Amino acid sequence: MRCPSCQHENPAAANFCLNCGTKLAKVCPHCQQALPPEARFCFACGQALKVSLESRVRSLESRQDLAERRQLTVMFCDLVGSTALSAQLDPEELREVVRLYQETCTAVIQSYAGHIAQHLGDGLLVYFGYPVAHEDDAQRAVRTGLETITALHYLTPRLPHPLHVRIGMHTGLVVIGEIGSSAKREMLALGETPNIAARVQGIAEPDTVVISAATHRLVAGLFECQDLGPQALKGISTPLAVYRVIGESAAQSRFEVAVGTGLTPLVGREEELGLLQRRWTQAKEGAGQVVLLNGEPGIGKSRLMQALKEHAIAEGATRIEFRCSAYHQNSAFYPIIDHLQRLLQFAQDDAP
Repeated sequence: MRCPSCQHENPAAANFCLNCGTKLAKVCPHCQQALPPEARFCFACGQALKVSLESRVRSLESRQDLAERRQLTVMFCDLVGSTALSAQLDPEELREVVRLYQETCTAVIQSYAGHIAQHLGDGLLVYFGYPVAHEDDAQRAVRTGLETITALHYLTPRLPHPLHVRIGMHTGLVVIGEIGSSAKREMLALGETPNIAARVQGIAEPDTVVISAATHRLVAGLFECQDLGPQALKGISTPLAVYRVIGESAAQSRFEVAVGTGLTPLVGREEELGLLQRRWTQAKEGAGQVVLLNGEPGIGKSRLMQALKEHAIAEGATRIEFRCSAYHQNSAFYPIIDHLQRLLQFAQDDAP
């Protein structure tokens, strides 16, 4: 039996703690049934037992130990004009509209591994980077925002009233852990980041995605953004630079963005680059080659391939490049579809 005071393990028959002398037996005030110290209800009569303040503090401290620091991209999505909508629709119709709205948003969020922390009435609080972190969480969040607006647009013909949303997001450090009372506890992120995300969402126009400068730095070049300038946000001491996301750019990766801004010289890869160039020479002579370049992230695979591409293009070769995407795992032919769309210059707003 564990002592409620010092947590020392005692024999089952012990009445007092062998380490600190605390009385171990707990007695039900209603039926006098002897109970173990950790009991919160009497197993004989069901009477609720008072929990000491010290036990409550220890319980809270143990829960606090589970909290952790994380970098998250926090997204707020809010339904525009929900009050007017409730006045125009019958409560049953309103419930069905909100249900379809939430299901549509959830499907998009889950496809990018987002975590819905809370349903705030007709709003959604979403974390990217919890419980599983990805190196591109900010990018996933922005893609989610854009696709949510598109998905709700396609949902409109099924609804008695068109739906519009405002979406805002910010990236930063949080402490995430259990919050709430014993009746209801939630895993929530605390810190300045969720507050800023909520304020950024508040200044967004209907059917737009607005991001903070911190999020913009992580997705710059991958999306076309409009600088909205410094904005005074409620509760934030200094104006915050924010950006409206217009859509995806032509860049397919962060490395491609870096290529456009200029790369540093390739150093110390003479042997590897020489091997690739020899295979290229053999291919030109008619002996077809396939090279698999494999390794841990960040060791320079893309930089090495860029050097080979530049070498081949300088010799007059035509390069055709296909890229897989973590966001399109359910589309086996996505690399070919994407290549044809770029080749034929299809735009997102083209009619079918």
